[in-house]
Amino acid sequence: MRGFGVKELLSCYARGVFPMAESRDDPRVFLLEPDVRGVIPLDAFHIPRSLKKTVRRDLFHVTVNRCFETVVRACAAPAPGRADTWINPVIESLYADMHAQGHAHSVECWKEGALAGGLYGVSLGGAFFGESMFSRETDASKTALVHLVARLKLGGYRLLDAQFTTEHLERFGAVGVPRRSYKQMLNRASKADADFFAMPEGLPGDQVLQSITQTS
Repeated sequence: MRGFGVKELLSCYARGVFPMAESRDDPRVFLLEPDVRGVIPLDAFHIPRSLKKTVRRDLFHVTVNRCFETVVRACAAPAPGRADTWINPVIESLYADMHAQGHAHSVECWKEGALAGGLYGVSLGGAFFGESMFSRETDASKTALVHLVARLKLGGYRLLDAQFTTEHLERFGAVGVPRRSYKQMLNRASKADADFFAMPEGLPGDQVLQSITQTS
């Protein structure tokens, strides 16, 4: 995508469009604007009981932006039930540039010093666009999502965009929002002030869960 960089990509997000590739090996990138957008309402985020136990026990050490590019590569790698992904080298490079300029962030979960799972996404005002997640240990990516939601709520975010709804995300309260309504939500959220780093790194799981409940 010659001539397409961070400024252009942020403009796409601001108007409700995001990039994808047909496959990992396809060098082309196209822009999507779904008729129905997947959104996880921050004030109606649901945490399954078993996951609450995992978070409360602090089975994973959770960090932010420790290894952004490693997380993206892990999301792009084949996994059980996912032989191919939409993250090609062009997208990897674009988001590395976004991260370098402070617009993209990762949440990592570690177990015994090894990266066990995580996620990454884009921040624009009070909107956060979740791009992808991966897991090498049970509940690792889910724990990252819980920590992300707590961070967004404490930071004053108004929108968590999940792009599409899936059965997996619906367990957390994800809903489909028609394009027109989504754009109204996006317009309000993207103009709001928010701070991705308002929540201290390393907050115990109990406090993470309490912050989600107290700010609902």
